[in-house]
Amino acid sequence: MSEAPETPPFSTVDINNDTREEEDLFASAVQEVSLDPEVNGAREGLEKATLNDPPAITPDLSSPIMEEIATERANNIIVTVTEPQKIGEGMSSYVAYRVLTKTNMPIFSKHEFAVLRRFSDFLGLHEKLTEKYLRSGRIIPPAPEKSIVGTTKLKMTSTPSTETANGSSPSGVQSQFVERRRAALERFLNRVAQHPVLCIDPDFRQFLESEAELPKATSTMALSGAGMLRLFNKVGETVNKITYRMDESDPWFEERSARMEALEACLRRLYGACEALAGERRELAARTHDAARAAAALSGADPHAPLSRALSHLADLHEKIEHLRVEQSNTDFYVLTEHIKDYLGLIGAIKDVFHERVKVFQNWQHAQMQLTKRRENKAKAELANRPEKIEQASNEIIEWESKVERGQQEFDTISRVIKKEVERWEETRIAELRTTVLRYLEDHVHHQAQSIRYWDAFLPEARAIK
Repeated sequence: MSEAPETPPFSTVDINNDTREEEDLFASAVQEVSLDPEVNGAREGLEKATLNDPPAITPDLSSPIMEEIATERANNIIVTVTEPQKIGEGMSSYVAYRVLTKTNMPIFSKHEFAVLRRFSDFLGLHEKLTEKYLRSGRIIPPAPEKSIVGTTKLKMTSTPSTETANGSSPSGVQSQFVERRRAALERFLNRVAQHPVLCIDPDFRQFLESEAELPKATSTMALSGAGMLRLFNKVGETVNKITYRMDESDPWFEERSARMEALEACLRRLYGACEALAGERRELAARTHDAARAAAALSGADPHAPLSRALSHLADLHEKIEHLRVEQSNTDFYVLTEHIKDYLGLIGAIKDVFHERVKVFQNWQHAQMQLTKRRENKAKAELANRPEKIEQASNEIIEWESKVERGQQEFDTISRVIKKEVERWEETRIAELRTTVLRYLEDHVHHQAQSIRYWDAFLPEARAIK
């Protein structure tokens, strides 16, 4: 059974095809972050911005006033990840991506700049942001997961990039793997860029601006010692999430937690269905390719000239329908399925920050228990009339009272920040989903209309058979 020729994922090469001369909605399909209203707003802001903004002093992120100002500030920054290219050969090779940034934010040294970054650099940035901001209640946008199987297959291929000079795909499976990762990396950077606090982080600015190669993030390697330690810690975190249940006193968190669980379950079912739909559509394209080849062979074998000509046109028609169905499959996958996967990652990030709040609560309660224990020790020492123990217990009580106070302040702070973060996310998710669904339906309406035009053009050939 013959297979349909692989069609490369959406790229800038795809947008000028003959099936969509008037307007190509696929042109932004791989840049799903452009569906974010915040990014669209930033894009408009960039067009109106002047290029002579005065330089600004690097803000103090630890300042509560600066934090409040940053929370309300709109960000004018757009990041594009493009030109994935394989560097090196064999297991020592890696894929590097060109990161283009446009901004009018005075905190950056220029308004446009480009750097080359490898996949581990993105993971290293995500790790740094998590270490610095997760504890304070910030939702860290998810970075793509490291795939050992996919990375190994990519390293063993001799293809330097996802496309050849004429725009064809040398390896459909691997080009899809690289394109999915490229689009996910772009979404990650733009979500960080649109976050009012993360976007002014020094590590993020260095990632976007520094032309020098960043220090290799060895801790992100899946098979490294740090990677194994991180795996064990993740297992421990999972056990803690399952075994510990906080007595929630805030109905807001109780309601949001239940909502996130229900939303995640629904999105997982939808993701599975959409992924299966994209696969079935690609399989249908392969069967259409078989039909085209069979019709072509039959047209050459049939001696009846009108019928042979009609069969030849039918073979051409099926080839066009095949490519159209591959495009439909790509729309299913890159426009809708990947968007749903991105939301699952964001919900996971929200659940992580909720769990961080639980850990802060645990630390606070531990300090409270230790304070109670020290007070009991002091009472026992007073009953036993042991001045040295009384003095020691008094000092410990002062120390643990301070820890209890800090624990309560930290818990109150992280609760307040999480509420702001989740409310900010909820403000944009409905508009994002609406835009995505409209884009998805618009693309499929165009595909169906094009399919009808193909069949209408074939009808005269069919009627000419006598």
